[in-house]
Parts: sequence; C-alpha cells; structure tokens
Amino acid sequence: METPHRVSTLELFFDLVFVFTITQLTVLLADDISFRGAGQVLVIFTVLFWMYGGYAHLTNQVPPDRTVRRVLLILAMGAFLVCALAVPTAFGAGGVAFGLGYVFVVLVHSALYTQAHGTGVLWFALPNLSCALSVLAAGFFDGPPAWGLWMLALLIQFVVPQLVQRVAASGAAPAEAASASASASASASASAVTTVSDQLGGMSAEHLVERHGLLLIIVFGESVIAIGIGTGSLPLSVGIAGGAFLALAIASALWWMYFVRDEGRAEEVFAETAPEKRFKLAMLAYYYAFLPMLLGIAAFAAGVKKTIGHLGEHLHTGPALALAGGVAVYLAGDLAFRAVLGIGPARFRAAAMLLALATVPLGAATAGLWQLLALVVVLLAALGAEARWAPAASAERAPAATGSG
Repeated sequence: METPHRVSTLELFFDLVFVFTITQLTVLLADDISFRGAGQVLVIFTVLFWMYGGYAHLTNQVPPDRTVRRVLLILAMGAFLVCALAVPTAFGAGGVAFGLGYVFVVLVHSALYTQAHGTGVLWFALPNLSCALSVLAAGFFDGPPAWGLWMLALLIQFVVPQLVQRVAASGAAPAEAASASASASASASASAVTTVSDQLGGMSAEHLVERHGLLLIIVFGESVIAIGIGTGSLPLSVGIAGGAFLALAIASALWWMYFVRDEGRAEEVFAETAPEKRFKLAMLAYYYAFLPMLLGIAAFAAGVKKTIGHLGEHLHTGPALALAGGVAVYLAGDLAFRAVLGIGPARFRAAAMLLALATVPLGAATAGLWQLLALVVVLLAALGAEARWAPAASAERAPAATGSG
C-alpha cells in the first residue's frame, strides 16, 4: 500500500508561476498568428515544458518538506518568471535573458536532486545543461543561426536520453535518482546495468496525476482570461455576452473530457502499474501527450482573444484556425493520452477533432460567433455519444484498462 502523497501548496504556487509562460505564449501567438509565430510557440514551450516535467517528477520523489528545498524551489520559480517575461522576445532582444533564466532553472533542478541523490544527478543534469546552454547561445543570434541552436536544444533534449538509456553502475547502493527529462541516472549496483524506468520506481501515482491535473486546470483559466482581454473596453452587448458564454462552453467541454472522464481512470492505471514501469508511462502520458493538450488550450485562447471583440465579422484565416486548431490539437493530445493508458473509446473524439477543423471555413465565410457555436455543438455531440455508447468510460471510474504495460 502506497503512502498518500498529495501536491503541496508550494508546488501549486510553482505551477501558477509556470503557467505565466503559457499566458505569454498566448500573447505571442495572438500577436503573430502565422506559421512563424506558431513555430516559435511550439519550440519555446517544448523546451520549457521539458523542465516543468523535471520539477514535477522531482517533487514527486523529493518533496519540498525542508527549508533548503523550499528555498531552491522558490528560486526556480523566479527563474521561470524571468523566462516567462522574456517569452515574447525570446527570438529577439529577450533571447539572452530567456537563456539565462533557463540555465538557472536547470541548475536549481540539479541542485534539488542532489539533496537526496548526490552526484548521480549528473546523468541527466549534464544533458539538461547542454540544452540550456544551446538556448542561451541562440539569444546571441538572429534568423537561421538562432533557429538552428533552438533545434539543437531540442535534439539534445530528445536524443541524448535515448543514447544513454542504459548505463553501467558506478556504486554498490541502489540509486533512486531520476529525472523527468528521461536522461539516464546512476545504476543499481556495481557492474550492473539499469534503465531510467528502473531508477524511477516508487513514483507516487496519486501525486503524479493530481499535479498534472492542477496544471491543466490553471491553463484552462488562461482561456477564460482571454475572454476578458479580448473584450477590452468594449461595452457588454448581448452578442459579446453570448460569444463569451460559447467560449466558456468550449473550455468546459474540454475540461469535462479530461477531468470527468479520464483523470480518475488515469490514476487507477498508474496505481495498477508496476512501480518500475511508471516513469516510462508518465513520460508518454504526461509529457508527450500533455504537450499538445496544453498547446491546444493556448492556441484556442489566442483565437478567442482575437475573435471575441469581432464576433459578427468574417474571421481571418489565422484566428479561425487558432480557434479550431486549438480544439483539434487538444483532442489529438487527449487521444494520445488515452491510447497510452488504454482508455477508450477513441472514435468519438477522433471524429470531433476532424469536425473541429472543418469549422475553419465556417468562421471565415460567416462570422466568429457561428464558428464558436459549431465548436460547442461538435464537442457536446462527442460527449453525448460517449455517454450513450461508452458508459464504461463515465465518471463512475470503470476498472482501468490493462494496457498500462
């Protein structure tokens, strides 16, 4: 029986600061809804979320229950705040500031792990630092060289951990150290070979699911804030009130899909998964699948911000694509999340993803209000179909699937 491990208020405070980076990314995308702007948002958030995952897994195993750990975590919050402030100009004048903040995020993460695991942190700290230094170097360049260094950072982030997945042991005692960056850690015994997943045995399923659920709900708050920002100083008319209600209905439907129908079953799957297999499952579910879910909410929020004050007008392709694409990207991530954990069915949400994209020409040909209404109808239809034909996936927490591997 596992000891209950809940998310602390300091971790929630940390998440509130981290989500400011998503707020800034929404601003960046709303100011430049183009392939270039979307590319910048994708690259920046992929790098940032990598280290957020590192901290989420860190506090899962090294809880901030001592003064030194709390102080270090607060310092990391400050570094993430610097990154967030620099996000809008990360590919320009703010690139160096962003890079310095990110380097500090990595250094504090490594220092926190040494509190419990000593020099074993080097197996993941050095690749993380190399990634951060590449981001910092990108701040000194513009154009293709800067993009090249950002791509190098992503290459280090994803490829290096695969190259060092198995490492020879350097000591006799088991090493429990691990990193959400999926880098190899110290091995279990002399001359033995181990994997990252082995090192991450003992992760608290309860804490893992709760931490990421809290992050997701805070990000949903960003879509609500976007409604208010989009209206600005415009007088509150019936049309704006109706559009705001529709935008909230879309966010609520997306919330329902995860929190009412998926979160409880996800916790059951993790609880039933062997401890040594939880890290790999967590990386697939709460990094690779969660990444598009969070980005989808940010893109939808950017679309709402550009649309809410012009509901009766034909939408430009950018805002229409942000609205529909944000919903579709979220659903794509949710489908990946369900596939990883063996939660079904997929057909209703896959259909909703395609139908959401089909609303782009509707917004461009008619008005933003009609596109928002169409998205509401699509999502409610998907939820209704699941409730009617897939009752086992309902809120009553049916037995978890066996695909937890």
